[in-house]
Amino acid sequence: MSSESAAGSPTTFSAAPAIPATVPRPRDTADALACLNAAPAEAAETSLLACCGSRRWAQRLAAHRPYPTLDALLAAADEAGYDLSGADLDEALADEAAPALPPGTPPAAHTALRAAHDVYESRFGHAFVVCLAGHHPEEYLDRILGGIRARLGNEPEEERAVAADELRRLARARLARLVGTMNDSGGFSSPSVAV
Repeated sequence: MSSESAAGSPTTFSAAPAIPATVPRPRDTADALACLNAAPAEAAETSLLACCGSRRWAQRLAAHRPYPTLDALLAAADEAGYDLSGADLDEALADEAAPALPPGTPPAAHTALRAAHDVYESRFGHAFVVCLAGHHPEEYLDRILGGIRARLGNEPEEERAVAADELRRLARARLARLVGTMNDSGGFSSPSVAV
């Protein structure tokens, strides 16, 4: 899933096995969705795991293909996200890393983020997750640090529910990017997604 380098910049996910060569390289979202629909189950699951670290979630989405539209895929992802068991949610949260800051962020900001994240992780036992889709990179630090400060006051079960909701939002954003991202060999490349 997402990870960051020591410098705090996002790294890419490992690429999923290639989609069969008989499927032409997608040129748009509809073509990419058709490629995901036609992929072998294992390749689809591996690509989907880049969006949410729950194996059950990825298997469920892969098993319910084909999806006629991106909206149908996103709706299925939401449904699967709401149906995660406690163990599935633990697995998905364990696969997350601290949110990454954009390149060029001052070292002091990375230090502040690491310190705040360490306090959060110590309190709740998992990485702080927040979906930053729709926000400008210049806003990431304030959104992340503000979110950590606000959510540190939550009771563990309340925070678990908030984290699960953020994880669903992250999965949606990552799926939208995944379906729009293909590599030159015709397979899905796993997106580098700042959370």
